[in-house]
Amino acid sequence: MLKVLVASPVRQKPAVLKEFLWSLEQLETTGMDLAFVFVDDNDEESDLLRNFAAGRTNVRIFRGGTSEEYRCDENTHHWRDSLVWKVAAYKDRFIDMAKDEGFNFLFLVDSDLVLHPKTLIHLAGLGKDIVSEVFWTRWQPELPPLPQVWVAHDYRLYEAQRDEVLDNDEMVRRISAFLKMLQQPGTYKVGGLGACTLISRKAILMGVSFKEIYNLDLTGEDRHFCIRAAALGLELYADTYYPPYHIYRESELAGLEAYKNRHFSAAPQPASQEALQVKVQAAGRRAKRGSRITLAMLVRNEAGRYLERVLKHAARYVDSAVILDDASDDNTVEVCRTALGHILLTLVSNGEPSFSNEIVLRKQLWNLAVGTDPDWILVLDADEIFEDRAVQELRGLAANPGVEVYSFRLYDMWDEQRYREDAYWTAHRYHRPFMVRHVPGFNYEWQETPQHCGRFPRNITQLKGAASDLRVKHLGWMKPADRLAKYYRYKQLDPQGRYGIMEQYLSILDPKPNLVAWTED
Repeated sequence: MLKVLVASPVRQKPAVLKEFLWSLEQLETTGMDLAFVFVDDNDEESDLLRNFAAGRTNVRIFRGGTSEEYRCDENTHHWRDSLVWKVAAYKDRFIDMAKDEGFNFLFLVDSDLVLHPKTLIHLAGLGKDIVSEVFWTRWQPELPPLPQVWVAHDYRLYEAQRDEVLDNDEMVRRISAFLKMLQQPGTYKVGGLGACTLISRKAILMGVSFKEIYNLDLTGEDRHFCIRAAALGLELYADTYYPPYHIYRESELAGLEAYKNRHFSAAPQPASQEALQVKVQAAGRRAKRGSRITLAMLVRNEAGRYLERVLKHAARYVDSAVILDDASDDNTVEVCRTALGHILLTLVSNGEPSFSNEIVLRKQLWNLAVGTDPDWILVLDADEIFEDRAVQELRGLAANPGVEVYSFRLYDMWDEQRYREDAYWTAHRYHRPFMVRHVPGFNYEWQETPQHCGRFPRNITQLKGAASDLRVKHLGWMKPADRLAKYYRYKQLDPQGRYGIMEQYLSILDPKPNLVAWTED
């Protein structure tokens, strides 16, 4: 379970603060243990903060220091130097709390943001030490919307070499390229960030701070924080998958309803977490502690294919299931609930798809599974199914205390009775990991590529492994229509063959592949 401290200095108009606090209540937190801390820097103690804390044991509120005028109007926010460093001191206090109390992450967030419900769980899954979710603001009414992240210096929005001299046209071109990049879903290295930032324990222990660097004349505590972090050897990242809504002016409250309709009302949701679908269907059978098997699976628009068959088979040997639905627009979710029957099920539906960036989904699924306190995590795709004897044998494998990773052979089925075997189709000759024991305290590391990143962290090879003779059927190639769809998907997502093998992509449509008869053991 990840411990996350959500922290914010608050000097805010009630109408704006109300929306900020509401969005905190909507955050998805599966696999996380959240605590909140606020510095109430309002002239009078905030009733909204007190109401947020009422009945919660994980909320702390501290009163701010000496009262100073801080003016926000329909033009801009008016900061004085003394205010900047007072806020910096508040943020350093939060850093000290996170350090002393053993939090895995500190999430520093401004109180004029309405957060997307997936913000925290997504940022924590990126594996970055310092990362901000990007939002866009008209810093002056006459300016176009601009991000709160930048490339270098005070707020430079373009790349340039140290001695490079640019004319105005080239400068505009590079600024446009940077802004266009940030408008695409992704995670990008930047030179400066702030306002909606997740900081890892590693960064905290290395000594990040908002304290003023005395010989640096840049304005704003975030700039001093970023420069100090870079000097410590830490990299800064901006993520653009789940932008928050920035209420920079009270007039911008008028646009909030549209944002909520897009991101909080995609499907029927529990009242407390509108973007999260978690369904516990029954207590389910419980195996002996230490040998429980948790199925973890990614799904997207799998109704009418192999999902029902796969889940009904898995329900015969697993104790629980964690399913991450990547914004399906068919009845995939209903198929999952029905097919698993009595199995204890945690099901989370993303509001927007991320299938073009597999690593994000794989890490999200892993974190969800780890959050259920599993013994074993068995990762199957929605078109993968064990041969029948696995129903009797998998539990015996899970009961072996001397093994932490089990590997199996995967057979690419070209129809119900035959699998493919030729130059680029040899997966069945090798064992690959499908079932991993969760080892608390182990520092899991991922292959950070958007496609073919692996279903498990890459360093599980350091754990004690064993190969099993149980076999897995890969059903996803059996229909010609499926093969054609996969061919075009790989060509679209990996056109240069950077993450896979181009020759294998091209061989998918081979009209006369070599097929071998499947026989049950």
